[in-house]
Amino acid sequence: MTMTRRDLLLAFAALAAGAESGAARAAPLPREADVVVIGAGAAGIAAARRIRAAGRKVIVIEAADRIGGRCHTDMTTFGMPFDRGARWLYEPDTNPVVPLARTAGTEVFSAPPGQKIRIGRRNARAGETEQFLAALVRAKRAISEAARGRTDVACATVLPGDLDVWTGTIDFVLGPGATGKDLKDLSVMDRARAADRNAAIGCKQGVGALLAALGQNLPIGLSTPATRVSWTGRDVGVETPAGRIGARAVIVTVSTNVLASGNIRFTPELPKRQLDAAARLSLGSYDRVALWMPDNALGLGPDETMIEQSSDGKTALLTANASSLCTIDVAGGFGRDLSAQGEAAMIAFATEWLTKLFGSDAATAVKRSAATRWNAAPHVLGAMSAAEPGGQPSRKILMEPLGSLFFAGEAAHETLWGTAGGAWESGERAADAALRKIAARREAERPPASTHKPTRHHRRAPSRRSQDAFGFPLPQ
Repeated sequence: MTMTRRDLLLAFAALAAGAESGAARAAPLPREADVVVIGAGAAGIAAARRIRAAGRKVIVIEAADRIGGRCHTDMTTFGMPFDRGARWLYEPDTNPVVPLARTAGTEVFSAPPGQKIRIGRRNARAGETEQFLAALVRAKRAISEAARGRTDVACATVLPGDLDVWTGTIDFVLGPGATGKDLKDLSVMDRARAADRNAAIGCKQGVGALLAALGQNLPIGLSTPATRVSWTGRDVGVETPAGRIGARAVIVTVSTNVLASGNIRFTPELPKRQLDAAARLSLGSYDRVALWMPDNALGLGPDETMIEQSSDGKTALLTANASSLCTIDVAGGFGRDLSAQGEAAMIAFATEWLTKLFGSDAATAVKRSAATRWNAAPHVLGAMSAAEPGGQPSRKILMEPLGSLFFAGEAAHETLWGTAGGAWESGERAADAALRKIAARREAERPPASTHKPTRHHRRAPSRRSQDAFGFPLPQ
């Protein structure tokens, strides 16, 4: 039987809806497991799949009532996939999630290679676009050169002074639009070492729905927050409101903001080195306002993205998700302040911003709307990690295991931070490290081979002199 595109969309919609409602495959909590994974986002799902494939017993506990973490496809608001979190899978040639997406039957498509630029109520002319791209290259080069120095400074301090009318736009593109943080709060070393993210693919069914599908058959306890983690000696385990789970290893995949918040207690307490690393990799702010405008009122092409020539930081990124749905992304300090005012203020800004670029008809065309507020999500507390000036080495520190405790997540990847692919890779690496730890411990616990002396009931082995040149005993 051949599945049509509609069949695939409906199937993935069912998975996404199930994850939203808590109807994903939720396992009763066992009393023990080889590995407990905390968090059912991309890193947690990747770690659990790896551990299960190795034949070890694993349980994933998730504080939220759905799986996917910051990959969340909303199917209910608009009756079509709306990715509230991660939207793209970057570096498709090497991204480990991409082949899984294809084998899962997901329809993938290439993201547009770049954004169109809006200047007032018109599109930028070819010469203006070239000026912007040249200024962007100079800004990137300045950050890369500064990153070669010994001192990790803020990106804003190294930008060239000849960006002219493009300064605000470049600030947004390189800072909030890419990392969730303003350039004044962003490490040049972290920004320079981020993998090139020009190439990307999307999923017709939604990245969140894909993650839900990849985690569908795993043993996951939803609405089950970890309250305490014991991680030394033989007392390794995780306490939850539903009871304690003993383990040989624990993998923590929660966000750096959750880790630094103290919502999960550790026994013994985490070293200051680890806590400082999490604090210096705090999450930036990145939210999305979705506007439903029937009949493609803006006349945008499918998956078209657009930015404006901005004179300040109060700007956004526009993406046409479908013929009738577009999203306006707000980020950085401005986005954080706007999100704190609530969903109504966010929708009002997005509508006003569209009116500025497309005229008053844009506002009257909006029939339905929604907005994300990741900073207020209690199990995440932000969008993506971004190192503060001087904080880039913190990623490597965060990856260091502590006894039987391992960390994973997008923040625990030195170049693919802020991406689903980076989170997935870090989850697999943490799983491999945990499996090696378990194997080494079992080897150490194995009783030594018997060394008892032969009795008179045992036949005495022939001496070396009675063996031939090939090492075989000679006839007695």
